[in-house]
Amino acid sequence: MSRRCQITGKGVLSGNNVSHANNKSRRRFLPNLQETSMLSDTLGTSVRMRLSTRAIRTVEKNGGIDSFLLGTNNSRLPEEALVVKRQIVKAAAKKAATNA
Repeated sequence: MSRRCQITGKGVLSGNNVSHANNKSRRRFLPNLQETSMLSDTLGTSVRMRLSTRAIRTVEKNGGIDSFLLGTNNSRLPEEALVVKRQIVKAAAKKAATNA
């Protein structure tokens, strides 16, 4: 499993540890990833995703995983998020067809 957020695409960065004597050695900056279950109202189930803490806050601010994915352009979403978005759109269309 890669160290990459499934919504924002935030991943590992590299840089230097710099000592007091200005010696430099390589290091990695790891994103703060959490395994979360986001409840999807349209699908009626929870969706397990590996998200950065910043992405979790953004999703909650936008009103949940459904409204966040539907309101975000496809070109800005990684492939894992696009799969979930397609499922949500399909379920919403099916729900609208049965209500009409």
